[in-house]
Amino acid sequence: MDELERVKPTHVLNCAGCTGRPNVDWCEDNKEQVIRSNVIGTLNLTDCCFLKNIHCTVFATGCIYAYDSKHPPGGEGYLESDPANFGGSYYSATKSRVEELMTTYSNCLILRLRMPVSDDLHPRSFVTKISKYDRVVNIPNSNTILYDLLPCAILLASAGDTGTYNFTNPGAISHNEVLALFKKHVRPDFEWKNFSEEEQSKILKAGRSNCELNSNKLVKRMKDFGIEVKEVHTAYDECFQRMKAAGVK
Repeated sequence: MDELERVKPTHVLNCAGCTGRPNVDWCEDNKEQVIRSNVIGTLNLTDCCFLKNIHCTVFATGCIYAYDSKHPPGGEGYLESDPANFGGSYYSATKSRVEELMTTYSNCLILRLRMPVSDDLHPRSFVTKISKYDRVVNIPNSNTILYDLLPCAILLASAGDTGTYNFTNPGAISHNEVLALFKKHVRPDFEWKNFSEEEQSKILKAGRSNCELNSNKLVKRMKDFGIEVKEVHTAYDECFQRMKAAGVK
């Protein structure tokens, strides 16, 4: 509260969260710290903003869903209104619970990112991660290309939007499709190997979310600002072309 009083912001963007290092498996053995950051911290900041009449944007996650019979790969993506159905990791369990509570706040905008990708191969970028794995699964997922979508977050916050948005590029893209584009544009000598979800589960402590989010709500809202949210394959292709032009390897 003291910091909000000192700065007197009109908007707060909360990007804080505990995902664990080197990955979300860490959260399984550090649950108190995860709660402190992902639940208590997030709610506290949202509540403080509410008391000060400040708009609060929370960069949340879409890793609260998993493919099922009603939402298979290639089928209908999950809507903002669909209840979470994935709790296979403690990280995801905390994020779905805190989102449910945050929807109570009239000052809160919730943006669900998935597998965010930067143009600079940042260590936390999804592409950087999977390019360093010995083996990867090959499952279509929603992705968030930050170059395209971060400006959308500023527009939504500035406009005072509240509620929940699936904050991903339209469509879903598989790991192999991502790495094939990476190889095409950025690292021509890059090679990778696949393994199955069953094989992957043997080396992980916690499960992983795989799903497609329906981003129609975001696409429709961005049209009000004259912005087209690019389909994920197109967005990735352009992302890797920007990397190549910048000399990223």
